Amino acid sequence: MTRIEQPSPTTPGVPVTRGPRVHPAWWVALVAFLVLVGAAGFRSTTGVLIDPLHEEFGWSRGSISFAVSVNLLLYGFTAPFATALMERYGIRRVVCGALLMISAGSGLTVWMDSQWQLVLCWGVLVGLGAGSMALAFSATIAGRWFVARRGLVTGVLTAGGAAGNLVFLPVVGLLVEGPGWRAAAVAVALCALAVVPLVVWLLRDHPEDLGVRPFGAGDDYVTPPRPPAGAARRAVGALGSAMRTRVFWLLAASFAICGASTNGLIGTHFVPGAHEHGMPVPVAASLLALIGIFDLIGTVFSGWLTDRYDARRLLAVYYALRGLSLLFLPALFEASVQPPMLFFVVFYGLDWVATVPPTIALCREHFGAEAGVVFGWVLASHQLGAAVVAFGAGLVRDVTGSYDLAWTSAGMLCAVAAVLVMLVSRRAVLVA
Repeated sequence: MTRIEQPSPTTPGVPVTRGPRVHPAWWVALVAFLVLVGAAGFRSTTGVLIDPLHEEFGWSRGSISFAVSVNLLLYGFTAPFATALMERYGIRRVVCGALLMISAGSGLTVWMDSQWQLVLCWGVLVGLGAGSMALAFSATIAGRWFVARRGLVTGVLTAGGAAGNLVFLPVVGLLVEGPGWRAAAVAVALCALAVVPLVVWLLRDHPEDLGVRPFGAGDDYVTPPRPPAGAARRAVGALGSAMRTRVFWLLAASFAICGASTNGLIGTHFVPGAHEHGMPVPVAASLLALIGIFDLIGTVFSGWLTDRYDARRLLAVYYALRGLSLLFLPALFEASVQPPMLFFVVFYGLDWVATVPPTIALCREHFGAEAGVVFGWVLASHQLGAAVVAFGAGLVRDVTGSYDLAWTSAGMLCAVAAVLVMLVSRRAVLVA
């Protein structure tokens, strides 16, 4: 372990060196935020492209949703290994490779003419790339670069995904209605590629690389030891240890419901669900982007609350309110935007990923140094739930001709999640 030494300003003959006005941690957090915006860009287009692909190729919504499910599944199960790889080989290398993979996957879709190509490009390449910069990336940045304001920074970085929706969805909706879905895919690929130079220029792996302490660290701060070799082995080992605790299963189950009721359902099917009631695609996409605006506010505020209040109680409230809003959603769809739908957008948006900061806080509380990797596995359960519902909701639409059953089922699942998080103890309990 390395202690960062700085000359005392009271030592005779040693000039006082003033630090930068803005701590480098904030620049790293800014670049990480932009990276997460870029990573979210292509994932945010999935719902907008379901109807255009159905109309052009004649593929069923269920089969298109299967590609989305592969994307979400790989996004989740890549995260634990990506976190370990970042800790072993460096954040910059992993993030640059992931952004290039997303750009390639989204760009190659313009030449596809069969469903397996959709699964390969949209599902595999983009899923692997996005998974390498998942929410566990937020936890890694906040954990390495911040001692103070960790909850707030986690909330801001988590909101990067919402900002991706905010930036891309209205534009993608207009491109789909105008030049077509291929123009939208190319635009997103170029935007993801444009983030790479910023990562190379500004992102650093550790505060020690710049000769500084993490933001908020005191004079007694000691640099944690670097992780040993064997990133994949460490990720699997962390899972094995976590699985022996009751708290892991409670967090994994509740976060699976979180993914089912956000990325899997609303993120994938809100636009086609609104469109089947006569709402134009650009308008529905703009509503989803508006959810992203309020998600940005809600997640940052949730990070602030997480620094001050019991994370379990916060999660219970978040899940209960989300479930209530989803139960009302089927009655709110109209051909035009009405005040009740705007109220849903605001209410649901504030809750979208507000669950992330308190979930990360509970992982830190129970799993210590392995919290980042363990949260990667909890995130994998989030995406497993999202993948199941993304595919299942598409099948529900094909079979019943409506999404109503999907909305109401997700609402009831959220009530279950609210109960699960309150069963999390303040100390990890080994399963007998």
